[in-house]
Formats: sequence, C-alpha cells, structure tokens
Amino acid sequence: MYNKRKIIVVTDGDRCAQRTIEKAVKNIGGRCISQSGGNPTPLSAEKIIALIKEAVHDPVVVMTDDEGNENTGIGEKVIKTLMNHPDIEVLGVIAVASNTKDVDGVHVDFSIDALGKITKKPVDKDGIETEKEVLYGDTVDVLEKGPKPPVIIGIGDIGKMQGKDDWRIGAPIITKALNEIMKQSH
Repeated sequence: MYNKRKIIVVTDGDRCAQRTIEKAVKNIGGRCISQSGGNPTPLSAEKIIALIKEAVHDPVVVMTDDEGNENTGIGEKVIKTLMNHPDIEVLGVIAVASNTKDVDGVHVDFSIDALGKITKKPVDKDGIETEKEVLYGDTVDVLEKGPKPPVIIGIGDIGKMQGKDDWRIGAPIITKALNEIMKQSH
C-alpha cells in the first residue's frame, strides 16, 4: 500500500520565521524543509516536492512566502501545487497574518493568539484577536481557491508577536499550532 507524504504548510519563511519554525518542528519531532525558507520562497514546487519525498519521516513542514505580494506570488503557487499533488496529503495550513493590503484573506478554523490561547476569530500580525471575518496575509488567498485543507489555523507573525514566539524561548506559539494540526489529523 502506497502512503502519501503528510505535510504541514506554513505561510511564512523570512529569516526570523525560519529559525522559529525549525525550532518548533524539532519540538514536535517532524522534518522541516529548511531550503523552502526565504522571502520569497526560493524553490520551485517541483524541487520542494522532491525534498518532501526525500525527508526521513512525516510530518514534513514546508514554508511558503510571497514577500508581501498581494497578487498570486511564488509561495501561493507552491501551495496550490502541493494541495493538488497526488503523492502529498496536506494535514493543515498555518496561515500567517501580515499587514499586506488588497488581499482577500482566508477563513480560519481557529487561531492561536500571542498568548497561546485558541480563539475562533482571526488574529492580526501581532497575534491579537480581530473582529474581522478573515485573516489577512500575503500568502493565504489561494487557500480557498482549491481543495480545502483539513484545518487552517491562524497565527501572528512567526518568531515575533512582541517576543512571545521567539525561538530562544522555544517557539511556543508556532509549536502549539503545529501540535494542533497533528491532533486534528489523528
């Protein structure tokens, strides 16, 4: 029986986010495609898929980043390819809020705020709950334009949120988000 590779997509990849994501992935015992980090995402979807297939075990965490591009950027193109690939199962997406204007945003299943609390509402870049209907981010618009991932979790700016998600304190917010996706997928 052939098993699909199980991945989690994180819609951020700048240097600060990458270091924090790598710490969080280590915390959950997953594998991180570090080469997918960058602002914008430096690799093609095909190269990322090849790296996913080489990863020792699941879950494999992939970073995607549009570098603030309000149009469909490289990160969103990668997400679209991953979500439609026959060898890959997207367990969930961590949708990262940004200050990008003129984006559609995404409806989240829930968010994790900067204090680590689960909320049904979207959060902003600082991880603060908002009254908006959707989470606004530069790499999230494509999430509602294809097959819906099982769970979409909103989160503030990874590694930041006024120091509450710093990798030096264990990347607690992104770690909790990754753990929640793992819980939901069992």
